[in-house]
Amino acid sequence: MHLKTPADELADIRAEIARLRKREAELRAAYLGNPELPKIGRWHKVELKTLRQRVFEPRLLPEEIRLDPAYMREKVTRVLRTSRVPVQAVDGAELPLPRPTPRARLFAGLSLH
Repeated sequence: MHLKTPADELADIRAEIARLRKREAELRAAYLGNPELPKIGRWHKVELKTLRQRVFEPRLLPEEIRLDPAYMREKVTRVLRTSRVPVQAVDGAELPLPRPTPRARLFAGLSLH
């Protein structure tokens, strides 16, 4: 088993979540598009319910109200992004940067399993 840094683990988790969301969308489309698809499995069942609710549409308000600062508030969001690490060239071949040593387990008190 390879020791993963928190950054690598976060990127891997996000990739797995993206894969699962894609598969969920495929299955959802299949169920919505084919009413004959079996809805009872070995351990779970699928139910399709139609819900209706009233939704407030601020874009329908007059512009002088929508743009009035008295009706606005500031929202602060912190975004954590992941990206691939650049590679190093070694003897003309590109290799990934070296992985941290096992001592790198202590990332500001994070415990890695």
